[in-house]
Amino acid sequence: MRSKIVAGNWKMNLSQNQAKELCKEVNQLTIGSSIEVYIFPPMLYVSDCNANSTQVKVGAQNAYSKDSGAYTGEVSMLQLKESGIGAVLIGHSERREYFNETNEQLKEKLDAAIHHGIKPFFCCGEPLDIRENNTFLTFVKNQLEESVFHLSATDFSKVVLAYEPIWAIGTGKTASTEQAEEMHAAIRSWVEEKYGKEIATNTSILYGGSCNPSNAQALFACENVDGGLIGGASLKAADFSVLVAEETWTILN
Repeated sequence: MRSKIVAGNWKMNLSQNQAKELCKEVNQLTIGSSIEVYIFPPMLYVSDCNANSTQVKVGAQNAYSKDSGAYTGEVSMLQLKESGIGAVLIGHSERREYFNETNEQLKEKLDAAIHHGIKPFFCCGEPLDIRENNTFLTFVKNQLEESVFHLSATDFSKVVLAYEPIWAIGTGKTASTEQAEEMHAAIRSWVEEKYGKEIATNTSILYGGSCNPSNAQALFACENVDGGLIGGASLKAADFSVLVAEETWTILN
């Protein structure tokens, strides 16, 4: 069975003391027995959070594809590995939009993460104009074909996918359960076309886009939604506690 995952992306938020306190609080939450929980703090806090995490896994929000060299300001997948960090976000919509990361660059990052044994959380999703033009399925499939589907079946099995309707990130808007399920089902069908039914069945696909305590249960109840990549609601332990609680997932059982 595929993993059920709740991952908190803290983005560029929190002071050092706030990050330490939130990390402590998250590690004291009551987490459902079948749920994997990750947090992705700002890079400066990743190692400290990792050293002080007992029940959640810690990843980085970004890393570069090269192992070393004259790339001022970057952190490599190799450096993450050597620091004991086991997961990384790749292709978040904010990296694509603000830093102009291309599908080819994300492919290189994905390859580097796989090479160094770091679990990639690969993000895909469409902006508002693509959604309104009704070309969102083609758009997202192209992202996967250009960045992910070159992987072998063995390597692809190490990837977690996260669908982000970009028009719903930080806007307060949320995809309806029907919209989320439609895209997640489509993504799983494309994985099946490429890698077969068994791998498609076992691939975790997370929803990311203003998922919060008020809508999480409905979203997580969708057949093809395997959890969430959580932004704002991951910055408050009280909110995050609802998303990782057994009760939020009981509708699935």
